[in-house]
Amino acid sequence: MTSGREVARALRAAYLALHRQTNDCFAQDGVTADQFVLLSALAETDSVTQQELVRRISSDPNTVRAMLLLLEGRGLVARERHPADGRARCVMLTVKGRQVFRKLWTRSEPLRTRLLTAFRPDELTALVGLLHRVAEVMAPPASNGSRPTKTKRSSRC
Repeated sequence: MTSGREVARALRAAYLALHRQTNDCFAQDGVTADQFVLLSALAETDSVTQQELVRRISSDPNTVRAMLLLLEGRGLVARERHPADGRARCVMLTVKGRQVFRKLWTRSEPLRTRLLTAFRPDELTALVGLLHRVAEVMAPPASNGSRPTKTKRSSRC
């Protein structure tokens, strides 16, 4: 029987291998793997709240804020006040951000190809499902003892 230690080590090894390879791939552009994940999430939409972005990339608010400040300073993202909720911030890629994302996406194609061709389609489907389940099971419980629910604040900008 596989132990919890083996599961934890295997997950960590897989994550670190992917993270290191991605960091190496983007090093010449001064973009980290985590920043690429954020740019990728923004590339999927015109604009999203900062809170929704935190949820989409499975990160924490402070980390996302720090990345956004760096990327905003480089002219890759813009943040604006939410039109209906002054407390919320809308985040979007700039034209330069979209150009940089496309360049990074193209550069990382060999990594994606290597990963995706190592598995059959049914294995990929199962792997993604299992990883989602791990994330769900390991999510911190809400203050009332249940799993976190989606925010009531609008994620649309």
